[in-house]
Amino acid sequence: MSASESVRRAIAAADSHSAHNYHPLPIVIASAEGAWMTDIEGRRYLDMLAGYSALNFGHGNRRLIDAAKAQLDRVTLTSRAFHHDRFAAFCTELAELCGMETVLPMNTGAEAVETAVKTARKWGYQVKRVPENMAKIVVAAGNFHGRTTTVISFSTDPEARADYGPYTPGFEIVPYGDLTAMDAAITENTVAVLIEPIQGEAGVLVPPPGYLAGVRALTEERNVLFIADEIQSGLGRTGRTFACEHEGVVPDVYLLGKALGGGVVPVSAVVSSQEVLGVFRPGEHGSTFGGNPLACAVALEVIAMLRTGEYQRRAADLGDHLHRELGLLTGTGAVEAVRGRGLWAGVDIAPARGTGRQISERLLDRGVLVKDTHGSTIRIAPPLVISKEDLDWGLAQLRAVLTD
Repeated sequence: MSASESVRRAIAAADSHSAHNYHPLPIVIASAEGAWMTDIEGRRYLDMLAGYSALNFGHGNRRLIDAAKAQLDRVTLTSRAFHHDRFAAFCTELAELCGMETVLPMNTGAEAVETAVKTARKWGYQVKRVPENMAKIVVAAGNFHGRTTTVISFSTDPEARADYGPYTPGFEIVPYGDLTAMDAAITENTVAVLIEPIQGEAGVLVPPPGYLAGVRALTEERNVLFIADEIQSGLGRTGRTFACEHEGVVPDVYLLGKALGGGVVPVSAVVSSQEVLGVFRPGEHGSTFGGNPLACAVALEVIAMLRTGEYQRRAADLGDHLHRELGLLTGTGAVEAVRGRGLWAGVDIAPARGTGRQISERLLDRGVLVKDTHGSTIRIAPPLVISKEDLDWGLAQLRAVLTD
């Protein structure tokens, strides 16, 4: 099914006045509810991407929309020049959810990562006493932590990094999942290890068993901060509140975003101890919109929903089913590998069946929305509210596309 004339016109209008820094699928969404999206001509599509995990609780979640509407009638922005009546509760409840003490709110995931880099360096100089301008942060190859200049400086993805130099120094890159290489990279000037517990954009790469626990042990032994970027993996996606929990690990710093705003507003946060985040003094770091009343109201409802455990259980149970069904495809010759945890999977398509983009377009024709990455991989990450029946229908469309 090719795009209709009205869809083509809408896409052409958008392309004529927007920078071409994305290559969207040829669909124009007009409305959405739960796990389903509807285009401008009334056709419905099953959302199996969930805004890269920003929509863990589905489109138009009533609790979140009601929380936002109630706050819209009161106050939406004060800036941090003044206190507001939702801020203390947001910081307290998010810290408790994380088992930590202190919250530094921002807006986007990339801002949270940038804040973490600044935090680690400042902690390194003030607490660990690393010599001035000598702080190093160890990161993993294949990472995706955002697209700001500092963050792409330690990316190994040519598309994210090329032509943006000169790059920010101070990072050591080691292979993901390799504890020996990480141990060798840590020196007396290392202030932090920054990794994703599961690498999302790299194709939903799950590290070897024991890796996260090994990172925790190394960082404790060498007096280095363990910063876990849970912006995609956290807040229920993997069947636990945080992906680190699968190995019983608590990092020094959590980076949160995406689902924290419920798909309603951008909300991110760095969550840690008072010792770590206490290095900041007024005027040294901030954000006009960070921790605004509207963001706090929505995030408070997200935290309340996560406290029930319902969404983590759904992700675990439906995730087991998802991975069983996807595993059956590896024996058909259509799929080379399946990886993931909870309601999150990376599926490597056999070259003979097409590229990830081609498979995504064929699924679009069948009413299922996914997105490709790194040429041959598609990512599957439906909202955690998806029904088993809808999930099975979406998987049936994938089987049909791959085996027809």
